Amino acid sequence: MKPTLIAPLAASLLALAALPALAEAPLAAATFKTQASADAGTASLSEGPEGVVIRVNVSGLTPGWHAIHFHETGDCSDDAYKKSGSHVQHGTKAPHGLLNPEGPDDGDLPNIYAGADGTVNAELYSDRVTLSGAEGRANLIDEDGSALVIHEGPDDHVSQPIGGAGGRVACAAIGKVE
Repeated sequence: MKPTLIAPLAASLLALAALPALAEAPLAAATFKTQASADAGTASLSEGPEGVVIRVNVSGLTPGWHAIHFHETGDCSDDAYKKSGSHVQHGTKAPHGLLNPEGPDDGDLPNIYAGADGTVNAELYSDRVTLSGAEGRANLIDEDGSALVIHEGPDDHVSQPIGGAGGRVACAAIGKVE
């Protein structure tokens, strides 16, 4: 390689290396609580041009598959996490379920898996929500906030109202990172 190409190539590689760090900067964050722990893990949310990436790190769950959904209110203050309300919506309410031919609703997400130690490390994506108020998507950072709720079992992605996922076992109120 010619010496005159090394400096521009090195500068380009450094610039590309910096992009993932910028892209991963969370615009919103949340701390999960469970019945056993007020600090069971975290979620960071980053908005892209067409949706939101959610990075979930939580512990203290039973091993196996669990449903996780966006709920309409950022309130995890009660033991059953019912104050978080129903799934977020941005207009006409669609039926629940990623596999439902008439769905999905805006709060639906793929299931997450807790390993044998009860820990989840997952990255999810939704094109149905926004952190910045983008048109046509449910706003997670509105006047009453929103929450991520984990259920005791998996979501079958079709059954109403929550895919047979069972009770709410973890909750995290989502807040904007300034």
